This record gives sequence, C-alpha cells and structure tokens, in this order.
Amino acid sequence: MHGLGNDFMVVDAINQDFTPSPEQIMKLSDRHFGVGFDQLLLVEAPKSKDAEFQYRIFNSDGGEVEQCGNGARCFARFVVDQGLTDSIDIPVDTNSGRISLRLGENGQVTVNMGEPRFEPAQIPLDLKQADHYEIMINQQLIEFGAVSMGNPHAVILVDDVGTVRLQELGPALEKHPIFPNRANIGFMQVLNRNKIKLRVFERGVGETQACGSGACAAMVVGHSWELLNDSVGVMLNGGELTITWSGAGAPVLMTGPAMSVYEGFISI
Repeated sequence: MHGLGNDFMVVDAINQDFTPSPEQIMKLSDRHFGVGFDQLLLVEAPKSKDAEFQYRIFNSDGGEVEQCGNGARCFARFVVDQGLTDSIDIPVDTNSGRISLRLGENGQVTVNMGEPRFEPAQIPLDLKQADHYEIMINQQLIEFGAVSMGNPHAVILVDDVGTVRLQELGPALEKHPIFPNRANIGFMQVLNRNKIKLRVFERGVGETQACGSGACAAMVVGHSWELLNDSVGVMLNGGELTITWSGAGAPVLMTGPAMSVYEGFISI
C-alpha cells in the first residue's frame, strides 16, 4: 500500500502469527531482493477494550517506532478492505497512545492524530523548552521547531525546499545527541498562510515521498509561529495532505488518500 508514495507492507497479524526480527524486516524491505517498503505495518488484536486494533510500525532498518500518519491511513483502508471491521470510525492503539481513523469518500481517510506535544521530555528533546531552538550542524547555525506527533519531529523553515541540503542536514540532525530517540527532520517552505511545501528525512528510512506525521508537525510548528491558518495544504513529493489544527488543546486532523497496490504471499 502507499499514502502519497510513502509505501508500506501491511500484514494481518490477527489471523496468523507474525513476529518478525529486525533482520527479517531489513530483508523484506530491500527493494531489489525483498518486497520493498519504507515501513512495515502490523495489524494486531487490541490490547485495550476500547480499541479495535493495535497498530505497530517498523522502519526499513528493523527498528520499531511510535507513529506513522501515512501508514495510519493505509491501516484504516486495509482493515476495512480485508473485512476485519465494518466501522466508520476506528479507534486504534499505538505505542504512543490512541488515535482515531475515519474513512471518507473517494478513498480519503482522516486521522485524528491527537494533540501535539511541545514539552521537551515528551518529544524527547534534550534542550530547555522554547518556541525556536538553535544548534550548530557542520559549522552552520540551524534554527528549528520541535514537536511530538506521537513520534519526534524537528521542523526547519527554508526559503526553497528544492535547494535544501537534505542529505547532509537530515542525517546530522536525526541522530544528534539532543534527540535521545532520534527524530524525523522536516524542511518547510511557506508559500502562503494556507499552503506549504515540505520534504522530510524520516528517522531510520531517509527521505520519503511523503510523511503524514511530518506534515502534521510542520503545520503545527508553522501555526505556533503564527505563519499559518487553521487549515493548511501540505505539498509533499508524492502529493498533498490537508492538515487542520486550531491551536493548544485541539487535536490535529490529517486527511489524505490511501491506496492498495497489490496483495501477495511470502514465506519467512
């Protein structure tokens, strides 16, 4: 499946046993010798009585992560298409808490991502809380915002996403000691108060065609900096998402497509 080109292997782990090792995940993710994907998504039975499913995410390097917004939309489409639920609103537990998924028309899915968290301990970020943070990367002073959307994000405001040194700055900031769990790094270009361009270097993956939680993080940071309105179109390499957030205390809503590409079988 894919959400704007951010692609996934999605596995029903309710009706079969599937507990992959990091080595197996890396082998499956290889685009030449395996299935090929940015993330592996597991659909598991719920661990709490109020959820319909447990949603687990593994990056292509084999590491498990807390959240993936594009994956959440694909997760919703998968459980409906596979007949695992007939719900319209689907409560799902993740390693970072509860999210709610809602299927709409024309293949669109809206994900209630919950409230963004700015406290450094909750991101986590090893700096004192501020609206803007600064750090030296390769002898260059980088200013960024930071937020957790269930997973850690740094957002850098740039003049042109097409010319940003993503392959240099992304890895350097992703693995910087100030982020104990590493971080997803977004490069945001503001076109106007209702539209931004975004490129994201994803933790444990690299640059992807789209990043749903990264789009949410960029909108939230831009909104908190008073650069953006309450509803924003986020233009990513793979397409556009609509992100809505009205400010402190409100949940972030992400709307975009989820597409199935093919189904298959593989022996492990």
